[in-house]
Amino acid sequence: MSVKVALVAGEHSGDILGAGLMAALKSRYANIEFVGVGGPLMESEGLRSFFPMEDLSIMGVAEVLRHLPKLLKHRKQLVTSLRQQQPDIFIGIDSPDFNLTIEKRLKDVGIKTVHYVSPSVWAWREGRIKGIKKAVDHVLCLLPFEKQFYDEHGLSATFVGHPLADAIPRETNKAAARRQLGYPELGQYVGLLPGSRKGELARMAPTFLQVCKALKKTHPELKFIAPMVNQARADEFTALLEDNDMQTDVEVCLGHSREVMGACDYLLLTSGTVALEALLIKRPMVVAYRFAWLSYQIIKRLFHAPFFSLPNLLANRAIVPELAQSDATVERIVAHMEQLIDENNQALVAEFDRIHQQLDQSASDVAANVISDLLENRM
Repeated sequence: MSVKVALVAGEHSGDILGAGLMAALKSRYANIEFVGVGGPLMESEGLRSFFPMEDLSIMGVAEVLRHLPKLLKHRKQLVTSLRQQQPDIFIGIDSPDFNLTIEKRLKDVGIKTVHYVSPSVWAWREGRIKGIKKAVDHVLCLLPFEKQFYDEHGLSATFVGHPLADAIPRETNKAAARRQLGYPELGQYVGLLPGSRKGELARMAPTFLQVCKALKKTHPELKFIAPMVNQARADEFTALLEDNDMQTDVEVCLGHSREVMGACDYLLLTSGTVALEALLIKRPMVVAYRFAWLSYQIIKRLFHAPFFSLPNLLANRAIVPELAQSDATVERIVAHMEQLIDENNQALVAEFDRIHQQLDQSASDVAANVISDLLENRM
């Protein structure tokens, strides 16, 4: 049986998901063709990409507005091409603002549509569920509570688990991570992860550095490591170290954020996927975040989830300290970090492991099984 699958990913995380799903589908179908948009990982699995994925990798309102004509042109081109090619199924990977419109227009002409990675509709703008139901036949969810949300709203969904839980081992050896990075095995290390984007770094890094200064007074033995996602962030962070006369207090590491987290005893980080990685690596953490002023004014009116950090959302209770906006003060962060340092944190690590086990479902295989069932039912 010949199968044509269309996929569209708009950023690196989607490229990882898409490549894993494609590999799993190839093991089920001897004659399968992939078209759409993806990055190097998806292309290495055989995707014929209509245009570079980087054209869709745009963050921030101003950037999106500046590139809007190109984005609309690409979306129109995709809809036209896919309607002509009539794939057996379309899978939009994350990027809901771009993919949901494509899914709606393809579903209208009888093409099966799947959305991989639920939009955070459970947290804010719940009214979007009406549009999602019109656009999508099935949602592949990375988090268990997302499926419950779709069940309540009558939309077919499957919890597939989280690929990070598949990729990160249940135990991370601290001594081995330190040896790999070239750090002394003895000592207490704190990892600083103030954000991978320029705006996040500017908002959070100065506060994080003041926290380091305060902790150093009461715990002079602490060593601080800050992994940076690229050279630009490393240069910006290094400049902040110089401004605060802290060049010798914090070591900057280019890349290797997961290895640094594994090498550390405690973590101070911003919200987002990095908090989930920290949970899976089983390191006690404090999560602190500040939004840009305008974004916060919008979010505080629309956001209705009980927590903003993934560890607490997954546990459905406050298992890690999370401090947002005006609560993310140096004094409050220091108090929570001191508490982590003074406690043994065994119960917290056990809860992290329970969540890891829950999320470790072989996501690509489960997702491929769902796609196979949809394809079989279509044919």
